[in-house]
Amino acid sequence: MPMKPLAGLLLALSCLLGIAATGSVFELAYGDPRLGTVPTMIILAVSAPGTVLTLLMAMAWNSRSS
Repeated sequence: MPMKPLAGLLLALSCLLGIAATGSVFELAYGDPRLGTVPTMIILAVSAPGTVLTLLMAMAWNSRSS
């Protein structure tokens, strides 16, 4: 079954958010984040649940019958 375009965009967004979350975790774990602690924590707080949400949305959108 081919991937629907919107599902592909949501999957790409999920990947970007996952990278942002991973980077934020490493920045916070290894000391002084470049953007500061509070902005990095905000990025992590938004990107971590966003990764899961957009991944689930992509899977649901692609499995819908057309």
